[in-house]
Amino acid sequence: MSIEESFKPFAERMRAEGLPELFIETFGDYYRQLTQGATGLIPEESIEPVVELPRADQLAEDLVDAGREALPQTVVIKLNGGLGTSMGLDRAKSLLRVRGDLTFLDIIARQALSDRVPLLLMNSFATDADSLALLRKYPALRSGAPLSFLQHKEPKIDCDSLAPASWPSDPSLEWCPPGHGDLYTALLTSGTLDRLVDDGITHAFVSNSDNLGAVLDLRILGYFASAGVPFMMEVADRTAMDRKGGHLARDRSGRLLLREAAQCPEQDEAAFQDITRHRFFNTNNLWLDLPAVRRALEERDGRLGLPMIRNKKTVDPRDPESPCVYQLETAMGSAVSVFRDAGALHVPRTRFAPVKTTNELLAVRSDAFVLTDAYRVVPNPARLDLPPLHITLDARFYRFAAQLDQRFPHGPPSFVACTRLVVEGDVTFGEGIVVKGDVLVRAPDGPAAVPDGTVLRGDVNL
Repeated sequence: MSIEESFKPFAERMRAEGLPELFIETFGDYYRQLTQGATGLIPEESIEPVVELPRADQLAEDLVDAGREALPQTVVIKLNGGLGTSMGLDRAKSLLRVRGDLTFLDIIARQALSDRVPLLLMNSFATDADSLALLRKYPALRSGAPLSFLQHKEPKIDCDSLAPASWPSDPSLEWCPPGHGDLYTALLTSGTLDRLVDDGITHAFVSNSDNLGAVLDLRILGYFASAGVPFMMEVADRTAMDRKGGHLARDRSGRLLLREAAQCPEQDEAAFQDITRHRFFNTNNLWLDLPAVRRALEERDGRLGLPMIRNKKTVDPRDPESPCVYQLETAMGSAVSVFRDAGALHVPRTRFAPVKTTNELLAVRSDAFVLTDAYRVVPNPARLDLPPLHITLDARFYRFAAQLDQRFPHGPPSFVACTRLVVEGDVTFGEGIVVKGDVLVRAPDGPAAVPDGTVLRGDVNL
């Protein structure tokens, strides 16, 4: 059977779902790569480390004025397609409450209003309605520009037959998102890119909706606008925590590229995880020159040709015995290798503060952080002399947001004087609790409670 015949069932299935032809053709390009044996792997021998980059903390102060001048031509785009299933959610993760009654999306909306820039969400089919319903609280956001556009979806591929995956017990699991590299295709097929550029919007700041550190910075905007580059990635120093995450590198011609974990050959894993060799990771905060992106898409027939990431999974992610599938994905940051003049900026870690687990959710809800008048969530100044707060909650009892709420019914304890909290066992925390220093709370004999008003220090056995 030819590749075209093999792909026909995918194309038919995608057309039946109303997906645009350009996206079907783009998926077809990656499917052909897969059937021809492509793995998307980037060997260590083919790349070189990035040694040094411009630093955000050393940018000239007068770039703030340049940023202010560029502000009317700037849009903030948030990736908002995730359901937060890792925290037990069945709706948009951005609808999680993070500061008082404010959700991620409330804070993002108020930031946009404070900064006086349009806000645009890249939603999935599962998050669009709920997210737009919340934004109805902010009618000032509706300045004539669209508030959202939709990420596409694609069929999963059976590992053995390379045919569309079949899972009759839950057909929705036969589909998956194509990775956030779909940003460029979705901007184009939705008509959003043309509309933005035609309305005079030339700069876009793109980031994840769960990264509260990713805020519009006038000095960085001024630097990007003045540099005249088509694409810029914000990167930060890799730490031991980041050794399994993607990193920035250069190919042998000197062009920047992004290598994700799924693109690393097994034999190169040690080099991949060497944070002294590969120093910088992608924060997924990107700056785009929208007219340059549109020109690149026009020159390439609508397809940037981002490097393929082949992810091997099971069709039902909750059932390790279900059939093996491939999910073909791309990363939006990998466009750094598409634009020859693309740049990268070394930013402080504070611009990368994603909330991926309930550990981070508890921290950001607490007094370890404050919400400024401009709706920035920043570390509490009272903690300036302390290292970043580190929380580890027993995943058996705190993995899901509902479990966290149940065991902290009065909200988080005070963490102003805390460096670390580790909880082992099923513990419910009372009201007015203060945690000081490095604290380990154990409940080895079953459910236990910390009484109201307790000050926790050192090791506590309940």
